[in-house]
Amino acid sequence: MTPLDAPGWGAAPDSRRAIGFPRVHYRTVDSTNERARLLAMAGAPDGTLVTAEEQRAGRGRQGRSWSAPRGRALLCSLVVREPPRFLPLAAGVAVASVAGGEAGLKWPNDVLMDGRKVAGILVEGRPQERWAVLGIGVNVAVSTSDLPSEVRARAATLGLSIEDIEPWLARLLAALRHWLAAGEAEVLDAVRARDALLGRPVRWAGGGGTGAGIDGDGRLVVATAEGRVALDSGEVHLG
Repeated sequence: MTPLDAPGWGAAPDSRRAIGFPRVHYRTVDSTNERARLLAMAGAPDGTLVTAEEQRAGRGRQGRSWSAPRGRALLCSLVVREPPRFLPLAAGVAVASVAGGEAGLKWPNDVLMDGRKVAGILVEGRPQERWAVLGIGVNVAVSTSDLPSEVRARAATLGLSIEDIEPWLARLLAALRHWLAAGEAEVLDAVRARDALLGRPVRWAGGGGTGAGIDGDGRLVVATAEGRVALDSGEVHLG
């Protein structure tokens, strides 16, 4: 399965997309993305949802793990057939819109609250077969003191209760239904409105500079001493 880190990939949006049914729920699972991948390969329909109370091998971007206390985070993965071109960006906007007005987007799809990560998104798939798996983890009712020490200082939580997780999921599915069908210009405008890197110092494996916005292809533009560069994939860090 190929990680889809680049913001632009896929087909034209489909306003008829149904999201969240059928649903498969696990008390404990290795990875919701892995389960959704297997379902996609077996022919599961567009919009199939996998959720779990706990993951033993949850994955983040760049091969990192995703940790959350049992039953306190929203852990879900969605089968998306004929995925829209800006699937990672649209998913980030959907999550941020439900998280609240202060939520920002750290390109391409981390969601931040007060500069710390409250949600992570991992898109994987098989472009040649025209499907993707959209994995989303949100710290809905997590206490940061329960997280591993190495991520505690960088993590945020919505500070809600366990009982809020299912209603939060319902709102997220409604937001995804809108944003996965939205036009590309609408998605890009929404990303720019929540751009947490704009005007901020950023660095990546190839250099550093100042965030200068998102271009028409969904790439991060960075102003450097040598001029402007556009990043279409990879890991970017603040500061």
